[in-house]
Amino acid sequence: MIIAVLLSLSAQAATTIHDVRLRPSPDKTRVVFDLDRPVTYKVFPLSNPHRVVIDFTQAKITSDTSKVSLKGTPIHLIRTAEQAKGGLRIVLDLKESVSVGSFLLKESDRLVLDLKYKSKKPTRVVRSTQAKQQKQRDLIVAIDAGHGGEDPGASGPGKVREKRVVYAIAKKLAANFNQAKGYKAVMVRSGDYYVGLSKRRDIARKKNADLFISIHADAFTSPKAHGASVYALSSKGSTSSEAKFLAQRENKSDLFGGVSISDKDKVLSSVLLDMAMDYKMGASLDVGHYVLKEMGRFAHLHSKKVEQAAFAVLKTPDIPSLLIETGFISNPKEAKNLNSRVYQQKMANAIYKGVNTYFSHKPLDGTYIAAKYAKKRKNKYTVQSGDTLSAIAMEYAVPMKTLRKHNRLSSSSLRVGQVLKIPSI
Repeated sequence: MIIAVLLSLSAQAATTIHDVRLRPSPDKTRVVFDLDRPVTYKVFPLSNPHRVVIDFTQAKITSDTSKVSLKGTPIHLIRTAEQAKGGLRIVLDLKESVSVGSFLLKESDRLVLDLKYKSKKPTRVVRSTQAKQQKQRDLIVAIDAGHGGEDPGASGPGKVREKRVVYAIAKKLAANFNQAKGYKAVMVRSGDYYVGLSKRRDIARKKNADLFISIHADAFTSPKAHGASVYALSSKGSTSSEAKFLAQRENKSDLFGGVSISDKDKVLSSVLLDMAMDYKMGASLDVGHYVLKEMGRFAHLHSKKVEQAAFAVLKTPDIPSLLIETGFISNPKEAKNLNSRVYQQKMANAIYKGVNTYFSHKPLDGTYIAAKYAKKRKNKYTVQSGDTLSAIAMEYAVPMKTLRKHNRLSSSSLRVGQVLKIPSI
């Protein structure tokens, strides 16, 4: 059946297609036609052999399609042919059958085609079975490199692109986790392609992630703004004007995927969602505190506390999540740093160390990390920011009165860094 998309066009002059770009990803290949003005077109697939045909009305192409790299895509040849009355036909010869979707980005004069794979084998989720068989599972950390593909993110001096520097940092961070026993890192995107904000959360959930980290590079209207930041989700709003500005900018990135970013969380029970969010935000703030502390050892901090904002990508009610702004790419000095492999590695090391320190104090049951620190946790506990004596007593199943007596405490007041001895009862 023919899939047709017809758009009205008032201008009579021919549209020029000055570039054709391909963006392969695990589930689809995105084909982008860069135009000098809007165009009327229709697109439809054909079989025997498999093809996708795009017919343009009043259009011409100046790009050499023979030089377009087809690696990693289902396309093996791109053909063009002029048609009567100034029309243009482009044919994508395919290696396999695909489903086709298309839309125009009117703001940037681009025609986007999504060739979605039909033959992709479903990913098997096996962690639940393995968890029963293994007493000490790995902690799974989902690492999300922000933006990608048609969404370059912010740009800095010297054409430094956010999507590139954050992907470099994300790969280095994943390597740190994968080299450490007891951790497994999964990349939300493994190349230069776009992933919708809601899908980023879904990928983390399907991978059974214990922690979600989204890596970004900040930007502001003034080049003087500088410093790294750590953000957790806020369900009520932002803790600073900068956080609100940033959340609005990052959330708009889903428009590049041609969809709205309206959340699907409404399908959840509001009571269950509130409970899950309260737990998750508490854990997110805790791990963010450790990460921020490590980042502050070598980088200037834009904020010395974990900020909160309504980032769509962090709305995973069942997974503690952080959004890390590694610096201001709009600041010339920090743009240079972010483009440096040495600085990228320092940032990856700091994030890893902060996460590892958090899980060494509060490991998840059934993990290798929990077993590793079991003896240390059994005998003593180091007080962290936000801890209360009653909460520590509850965690170790020790009466609070016994815990106070064992540590010779005159009151329930605690200080960060204080070491408590845990009695055996």
